[in-house]
Amino acid sequence: MRKGDDLMLIEIGYDRRAAVRYALNWAFARNPRFYDFEDIGGDCTNFISQCLYAGCGVMNYAPENGWYFISTNDRAPSWTGVNFLREFLLTNLGTGVYSEEAPLSELRRGDIIQLVNSEGRFYHTVIISAVLSPVIPQNIFVCAHSVDARNRRLSTYGYADAVGFRILGARKEIALETR
Repeated sequence: MRKGDDLMLIEIGYDRRAAVRYALNWAFARNPRFYDFEDIGGDCTNFISQCLYAGCGVMNYAPENGWYFISTNDRAPSWTGVNFLREFLLTNLGTGVYSEEAPLSELRRGDIIQLVNSEGRFYHTVIISAVLSPVIPQNIFVCAHSVDARNRRLSTYGYADAVGFRILGARKEIALETR
C-alpha cells in the first residue's frame, strides 16, 4: 500500500462449490501446502479452514483474532482450533469468511457443523458435502479429517449436539487512493 491510500472492505462472496470440491478432493489425503496436525491434537479444523479458504481465497492476518496459515509456527489459533474458529466465524468483521449459527435444517453444501460432546465441549468440525431433503442428520453428508471422512452421514457420529454455521460470505480489503 502506498502512502495516502486507505483501505476499504468489499464483499467477495463464498464459492460453495469450490469449498466442497476441495473437501471431496482432500478428504482422504493431505495438501502438502499445509501441515498435518493429526498427531498433535487433530487435523479437523485445519482441514475445514482449508476448505473455507478454497471457497473465499482470502485469509485474515489480524494479529489478534485473525484466521490464517503461513506455517506450522505462524498461524492463527482460529485456523486449527475448534472454539477459535467458531468465535472467528461468528464475530469476523474484517477479511475472510463470516457466518451465523443456523439450525441444521437450514444448512446447505459448503456450510460447516461443529459437534458438541455430552460435557458441552465443542470437539470436531466438519463441512457439508451433500444434503438430501428433508434436511435431517441422516440426510446430511460431510467431509472431515482426524477420522477421515468423505460423504459420511452426520448421523453416524456420536455427539450430544451439532451446531450449524451458515457461511454468509467473505470480504477482502482493497486500497483506495485518497489523493
